[in-house]
Amino acid sequence: MADELDLKNISGLSEEEGTRKISEEGYNELPSSEKRSFLTIVLEVVREPMFLLLIACGTIYLFLGDLQEALMLLGFVFVIMGITFYQERKTERTLEALRDLSSPRARVIRDGKQKRIAGKELVTDDVIMLKEGDRVPADAVILSCSNLLINESILTGESVPVRKVHCGGVMDMHPPGGDGLPSVYSGTMVVQGMGVAQVMSTGLNTEMGRIGKHLKTLETEDTSLQKETRTLVRNMAIIGAGFCAAVVVIYGFTRLDWLNGFLAGITLAMAILPEEIPVVLTIFLALGAWRISRKSVLTRSSHAIQALGSTTVLCVDKTGTLTVNQMSVSKIFAGTDFYDFNPHETDHLPENFHELVEFSILASQRDPFDPMEKSLKEFGDKTLSETEHLHDDWQLVHEYPLSEKLLAMSHVWQSPDGEDYIIATKGAPEAVADLCHFNRAEIDKLSSNISLMAKDGLRIIGVANGSFKKPDLPHEQHDFHFEFLGLVGFLDPVRIQVPPAVEECYQAGIRVVMITGDYPGTAKNIAKTIGLKNPEEVITGPELDEMSDDDLKKRVMEVNIFARMVPEMKLRLVEVLKSNGEIVAMTGDGVNDAPALKSAQIGISMGGRGTDVAREASALVLLEDDFSSIVAAIKMGRRIFDNLKKAIAYIFAIHVPIVGMSILPVVFQWPLVLFPVQIAFLQLIIDPACSVVFEAEPAEKNVMKRPPRSSTNPLFDRKTLGMSILQGLFVLFVVLSVYLAALYWGHGEVYARTVCFTTLIFANLSLIIINRSWSRNILKAPKSSNKALWWVIGGALFFLVLVLYFPPLQNVFRFGPLEVQDILMCILAAFVIILCFESFKWVNRYRKKGLDETY
Repeated sequence: MADELDLKNISGLSEEEGTRKISEEGYNELPSSEKRSFLTIVLEVVREPMFLLLIACGTIYLFLGDLQEALMLLGFVFVIMGITFYQERKTERTLEALRDLSSPRARVIRDGKQKRIAGKELVTDDVIMLKEGDRVPADAVILSCSNLLINESILTGESVPVRKVHCGGVMDMHPPGGDGLPSVYSGTMVVQGMGVAQVMSTGLNTEMGRIGKHLKTLETEDTSLQKETRTLVRNMAIIGAGFCAAVVVIYGFTRLDWLNGFLAGITLAMAILPEEIPVVLTIFLALGAWRISRKSVLTRSSHAIQALGSTTVLCVDKTGTLTVNQMSVSKIFAGTDFYDFNPHETDHLPENFHELVEFSILASQRDPFDPMEKSLKEFGDKTLSETEHLHDDWQLVHEYPLSEKLLAMSHVWQSPDGEDYIIATKGAPEAVADLCHFNRAEIDKLSSNISLMAKDGLRIIGVANGSFKKPDLPHEQHDFHFEFLGLVGFLDPVRIQVPPAVEECYQAGIRVVMITGDYPGTAKNIAKTIGLKNPEEVITGPELDEMSDDDLKKRVMEVNIFARMVPEMKLRLVEVLKSNGEIVAMTGDGVNDAPALKSAQIGISMGGRGTDVAREASALVLLEDDFSSIVAAIKMGRRIFDNLKKAIAYIFAIHVPIVGMSILPVVFQWPLVLFPVQIAFLQLIIDPACSVVFEAEPAEKNVMKRPPRSSTNPLFDRKTLGMSILQGLFVLFVVLSVYLAALYWGHGEVYARTVCFTTLIFANLSLIIINRSWSRNILKAPKSSNKALWWVIGGALFFLVLVLYFPPLQNVFRFGPLEVQDILMCILAAFVIILCFESFKWVNRYRKKGLDETY
């Protein structure tokens, strides 16, 4: 006998009690790895090659007796360390916020109301709701349940699920693994049925805690992008070491000054080493995941951020994603009559529809959570409240749940006097017709009525009833004699954000595919409403089953609507789309959706109505089950990848002139321009520019008006590297020209070095401005909000003024003061750089007429 989930007398804890217990017991979580201390982060930062080189240079200056230069270099170590520490802590705080978001959710009863809270906020004596697909959030005792089966293999190793029963008022925990016991355990999985339980233990006091199972912190696997980055940095380090050795040898033999030769070599090594790239990658992925979470989408896997920009097909469920998932009874059919319900007229439901509504309510949960069952209860309360057709005093005897083989559920009820038993059934009309043993003529007539309702975009269920006297119940629903009562049609309106989001997908070259368990007529109506392409072509689940893989591969290229689908069919659909070369994003919420979510390049689970199984198999979790959130995440993914490429382009571009001005004076025996202190100064601009300025850059206006990026397109592609090196070489040419002009027609070595370095600073800032966007000109750029840019530019100019006109810093940097005309010459050189590449942008944009121009 199944237990009735009667929640009327359960109020649960109050919010005040919950807060008090958290302060006493702590959060319901197991210890994660300890947060890195300040000293730990500092030690990790100091081990970076750039800092080791700075320390080495400072030590050499101490040997040379140049205390001021040594202290300045070591001071830069602390400044750059501070910037890096800030970036590290920002990344850690972001990851902590993401871990909080990804905490398992629990449905509890607080103050007599059902609500969802983070699993870690559960306390002892909380009353929790469990349903199929949930992961149990704490150790608890079952108060009431219906067909509850739980997989406890995580604790016992036994894969066969065990049956749970109510406690009968005895609140004792038992060892895991026993069948027919009332105890459930944190971390185990509900595979069937539902239940209500009272929490007995949380956190370290759970069975999971006692046997030493520790939850791990959010881990990010090495992606192809990280491997690509590691290889690049390693190769650059090898090249840098070779050049460094060459410079030391050349300087030592040509100038017979080996100590300063070592300084020149270390300076070159600092100039070549692109240590910013791993930092940029880490920050972009962490902050990218945080930015996507602000669009109500949680990133569970960093590869999803890279894959989002490559999405070519977006497969979405209808209910709750395209629609608001707030069902309301709109139209009913009984006998030969249809009735359109007007919510403003609730007292005139004809008598011949009363039995249909009565048994549709009896076939639902008494305290429903499902949106469709909620609407049935509300409909009955409005239309049958003054009749004898509502049975609050009847007792639920048994429940036959929905199954893969039969999409219908039945409830067996006993009258208060114990004499009468009735069974109420609802489900897919075909399944209910099967239970009623319809003949071909009856099925054809039913299909005709279903089609009439489906054209209105309604979700339709069938309702039937039966009665019997004997108390011993059969094992299957088919063993009862059912009488068909009619159809109920539910209206689930389309979300207002969906049509423009679908249009945005099409502009972005992303195909939208709708998957639903509803009828083709309903699906077509919704498809037309949201603007889906080719809304008349539909493949149903039975048709898909009969198709060969080759036939399906051809048909799936044209059809965007899949109706009467069950979750198992999604996996085959994903595999077929992938075999056609598509990059698939697939949504799902149920236990059976997990294989398809895992198979898709981007699995997207529902945070509101989704199961824990689905969430664990997915790369993204919708915190709000809304289609527009998916589109916003794709747009954000494209923005993140775009900005990452801009940052990489800038890093390579700025390193070319720095390397050039480090090695050319050595080779041609000119006075040195760059010393370690100058490189460290430049690093103060480069680090925040590449990791903060470009990360905060708004999306390009055409980001969703261009086709998806190829998944095989690497971050460090030839075009990006080629353009970066071209920029760097041109900047090197301009800076070298200014240096040589100042050296031969100016006022000596100090003047030439000062002018050259000032030009390099302005050229550096010009590269930041140029690489902010390749679809906007420089006049449009100020309209794009990026506060970090102005802080970096303002800080760079402020410190440049200090090193040029503050005597102690002048001496350390080996600079002299510049006149106004000298500053204007440096600015003019930077303007030439900007003018050149802005002209190149203009020519390039007009060559690509297909892009959305911003001029």
